[in-house]
Amino acid sequence: MSRAEAQAGLPTPTPAKTSTATWRKGLSARYGLQLGTVAMALALWTVFAIGASETWLHFDIYSSLMSSVPLTGMIALSLTLVVIAREIDLSFGSVMAVGAWVFIAVGHPVLGLLAGLAAGLGVGLLNGLIVVRFGIPSLVATIGTWFFWGGIVVWRTGGKGAGTEFAHGFVQNLLTGRFHGIPAEFLWMVGIAIVLWVLLNRRRFGAHVYLVGDNEQSARMMGVRSDRVRVSVFALVGLTAAFAGITSTLETNYFWPTVGSGAMLPTVAAVFLGGTSIFGGRGTIFGTFLGAFVIGAIEPGIVSLGWTGLLTQVIYGAVIVGALIMQSLVMRRVR
Repeated sequence: MSRAEAQAGLPTPTPAKTSTATWRKGLSARYGLQLGTVAMALALWTVFAIGASETWLHFDIYSSLMSSVPLTGMIALSLTLVVIAREIDLSFGSVMAVGAWVFIAVGHPVLGLLAGLAAGLGVGLLNGLIVVRFGIPSLVATIGTWFFWGGIVVWRTGGKGAGTEFAHGFVQNLLTGRFHGIPAEFLWMVGIAIVLWVLLNRRRFGAHVYLVGDNEQSARMMGVRSDRVRVSVFALVGLTAAFAGITSTLETNYFWPTVGSGAMLPTVAAVFLGGTSIFGGRGTIFGTFLGAFVIGAIEPGIVSLGWTGLLTQVIYGAVIVGALIMQSLVMRRVR
């Protein structure tokens, strides 16, 4: 307590009060953005449940969301690591198409799945190497690879689709079946979330991702191989994007060369709505997981309330801007 405060008769802060204030500040710093996402999700659900209770108080809508949201949510989970590392990858829509195209081209369910995943992993590694070795900003580099790989798929297929009859059976049930009424896509998303959470919070690699995103120069001085970390997170996005592309193709029972073309907005929005900082060094898997379902619920929520679907993009934009403003306010309070 300062002399001026003592002369003014201000109460002396006790150690308990100081400890509580420090604890609250630490809690706000670590979980403030995620708590804001939870509050937004509850508020949105309350509006939908009150305005369209016949839809939002029954399991059918949640079963539908558990089938559709994971197709972009799985990518959002891995993209979280890229953004934490202070990078961005916008090519995942085309990587979805690459993975699905390779899967169809092989024509064998198991070998096609493995080949499609390998292709996605390869594209992700290439993205990372372009960014790291040539020093190209990841935003620019992945916009270029987005057009490049999307163009390759359209060119090689002649813009024509194909059926997935060869994959009917074990692989299709494994990726898009139902287990006790729960869509397999949701279970895969939960599994990916658990793996990435462990990787981010219980392994040295996760600590390195946070360090690189927070201050790459300091990370290098601490012996972190930042280039390897950055390439690795791009590879993870490529792998999950290919898996999502194959899953999406099997869900619709048909391959379209443009699969993934509408994935960018909900995927990126889920990451930022989930509390991952655009400035790097901060973010959680749980926040992105929740953010993906908030974004996925907006369009059916609008329709269930009887509003025009033309408002969907408006609300998407408002949610993204609101999430960024919330990030700014929380970080300002922490500082």
